[in-house]
This record gives sequence, structure tokens and C-alpha cells, in this order.
Amino acid sequence: MNRAIFITGTDTDIGKTHVTVELIKALRQAGHDAIGMKPIECGGDDDSTALHAANQRSDVSLREVNPVSFPHPLAPAAMEANEPISFSKLKSAADALCHRSDLLAVEGAGGWLVPIDGDRSMEDLAIALSFPVVVVSANKLGVLNHTLLTVRAIQTAGLTCAGVYLNTIPDQNDLSSETNAEVLRAQLKGIPVFDNDIAALAEAITQGN
Repeated sequence: MNRAIFITGTDTDIGKTHVTVELIKALRQAGHDAIGMKPIECGGDDDSTALHAANQRSDVSLREVNPVSFPHPLAPAAMEANEPISFSKLKSAADALCHRSDLLAVEGAGGWLVPIDGDRSMEDLAIALSFPVVVVSANKLGVLNHTLLTVRAIQTAGLTCAGVYLNTIPDQNDLSSETNAEVLRAQLKGIPVFDNDIAALAEAITQGN
């Protein structure tokens, strides 16, 4: 299959890592050698460690999963770096993992436009990688605006939005959670919207939809 996707979110702490980990597990259970990567992580290594564990690949190191790590949860991330973050090196690392797996799921940090340094954002990294993008959104009030803005930004950047995943977070859902998927499907014609359904997302990715 040798496919890759970039997973972004409408914000931080909306479940990107949870969704990426569950997606990897679902793909692996279906017989696909899927692995996850987090090119840049700030505030420790909890996310990349979770991805590394889900990969179930002893030949893929934690450093390969997370080439650039900073101890503090700050943006721009590179304010802690001793030298500029090389997108070409991150692209090479991602391509190498892609060729060693059936599918690579690359998880971004924060939201789509979160700064990486003074000149570049997570969007610029996604453009450098040039993978189709899946948007993870928290299924609660406010998700419509946040999701539509993010999808529009992805399309404006010249990238493909491969889908929107509505993640229902315990104790954060509300009345809008019952209708958000329906409204987004009406607004985002041609872009699949997955309502807390990892299996459906996994199937769509393996089929290239």
C-alpha cells in the first residue's frame, strides 16, 4: 500500500494522538503494517511514546518516530532549538518510514497554523511532506467553525483533505454532538466525515478514499 497521511487538529488537546493510535491499531488488526510518526513534539514524549507502542515494530526506534523533541509545551517550538529545524530531514525521515510500512500516519503538533519558528507553521511542514490530510475535531459546540476554517486552509495550501474525524471526548460532548456530523457532511461535500468511527476511517484510508 505504501500510503501516508498527515493528521492535524482544530486545536491542541482534541485527541489527535488518541485517534492516531486507535487508527494504527485498527489498521494493524486488519492486516496492514501501519506505523505512526510525530515529527515534532513539545512538552515531553508522551505522544510519540504512545505511537511507538502502537507501532509494534521493534525495528523502528522512538527517535525515528519523533526526530525533534522539546521539553516544554511552547509555540513556536523552535524557540528552544539550537539550530533551525530541517524540513528536508523530516521529509526524508517520513519517506523512509513510509517505505518500511504499508501506511504511515504522521501526527502534527497543535493545530494547522501553530508556529514552528518565526517564519514557518505546521502548515508549512504539511506542505513539505505533501501527504493527504485528515482533520481531527472535538465533537462539541464550536466544532463547525473550527473545522470549516481548517479544511479551507488545507485546501488553500494546495493539499487534499482526505477526511474529517469527529472525536467525541468524554464529558465534553453536548447537544450539538448529535448534529455536528450531519451539518459538516452538508457543508463539506466530497470530503468524508467520520463520526467517532475509527473502523470506517481505517477502511477509507486503505481504499484510498
